[in-house]
Amino acid sequence: MNKSELIEHIANQADISKAAAGRAIDATIEAVKKTLKKGGTVSLVGFGSFAVTKRAARTGRNPRTGAAIKIKAAKVPKFRPGKALKDALN
Repeated sequence: MNKSELIEHIANQADISKAAAGRAIDATIEAVKKTLKKGGTVSLVGFGSFAVTKRAARTGRNPRTGAAIKIKAAKVPKFRPGKALKDALN
């Protein structure tokens, strides 16, 4: 399912226009981004939690030349599914 299919599904289920559903999705995504950027977490009970984790600096290899390269430390988003979501899949 891509974003446009998700918007269509939400519009049908919530009985709202596709434009309103699109704005709601965009607002949700923006709120998650802002919260994660500040270092917070977003927990949706029954669905899961979004958090930021730190990835340490490491040494990698250039696939073309085989030369060692340094990869910087980074903050990466992480999603942990909730119990209800896991149970729905099994």
